[in-house]
Amino acid sequence: MAMKRILLVTRPIAPPWDEASKNFAYHLAQNIDKRDFELHLMTKGVLADLPDEVIQENIYTRSENDFSFSQKIRSLMFQLKNRNSFNIAHYFFTPTKLNSFIIKRFVKNRKLRTVQTVATLREDLFSDAEIKTLIFADYVATYSDYAKNKLNLLGFKKVSRIYPGIDLQQYLMRPKNQELMKIFNFSAGDFVIHFGGEYVRLGAIDDVVDAFISVSQKIPNAKLFLAVRVKNSKDAEKKEQVISKLKKQKLLEKVAFFDDGRFEMEEIYNLADISLFPVRNMHGKFDVPLVVVEAMACEKPVILSDIPILQEFATKDNSVTIQKGDVAGLARAISDLHDNIEKRKLLGKQARKYVEDNFDIKKVAGIYEKIYEKL
Repeated sequence: MAMKRILLVTRPIAPPWDEASKNFAYHLAQNIDKRDFELHLMTKGVLADLPDEVIQENIYTRSENDFSFSQKIRSLMFQLKNRNSFNIAHYFFTPTKLNSFIIKRFVKNRKLRTVQTVATLREDLFSDAEIKTLIFADYVATYSDYAKNKLNLLGFKKVSRIYPGIDLQQYLMRPKNQELMKIFNFSAGDFVIHFGGEYVRLGAIDDVVDAFISVSQKIPNAKLFLAVRVKNSKDAEKKEQVISKLKKQKLLEKVAFFDDGRFEMEEIYNLADISLFPVRNMHGKFDVPLVVVEAMACEKPVILSDIPILQEFATKDNSVTIQKGDVAGLARAISDLHDNIEKRKLLGKQARKYVEDNFDIKKVAGIYEKIYEKL
């Protein structure tokens, strides 16, 4: 059998490593069996840490902040020019009306087989009829059973739920990096609470800050670590509001901000004692947020809200669930984990085991290899 040439269609594969779909594609390319498949990545520059067998298509000129129009045009032109050069195009971005129309109308042809990894269906934006127009591939992979079942009901048959994979040798429990501890003003005796959500979307930042204000009255050594990107002017404005609130409460010196992508995320998770994801909605977020899975892989006890999509992978054994919007409940859950070290350890170990069973990039790569073989 001739080796199949596969293009992974993503945002720029390059630092900063703060966008889940390109991170997933980056790790997937490294773990696909190179004896049967020739993998091509769409990069900005050349990444020295990729194996020689992964072919880097240096087409982008920027990789920071939002995916700009000029970079989208560069991506499209490369696909159009090279659509006859590949056997399979595997798309990782969230489908929209425009990009789905362009791919169906101009990129796809009889020779090129396609795969879509759909991280979220964005039902907050699209009707069922509109969602049907967004799905264009010969085979579709979803992040959740909810999305898979939804597409099945809409008439799509070649659909599988495949969790996003992570590198379990990269994301694992490590000692706290002492240099980073100094940079973020953490001390050995601090109880560090990590939040890796967003400033504006998801409706969690105010709940996290308010819960921290409450917790600080009972736990003097509590520190809050906001590992949250500032992606636009609204995020920047919200960050200033958060700073202002913390100043009024005289707690700003107990809060560290990380939003520049300078450090490896596994080091960031391992600075924390617990991780929070108490979101009120998942509008615009992937069905399985990797910030939760990666923290779990690092054996961090995670507190999540009870919205249904998160309950697909959050259980009473691997995490703590609170009612969405319940600030007092969030504060109680944080305090309970602070007071129960053994509970924290047990949750962390069970979380790690769950990730090993379900999110190992090596296992996930094997599933995609079988899909590629059948196309």
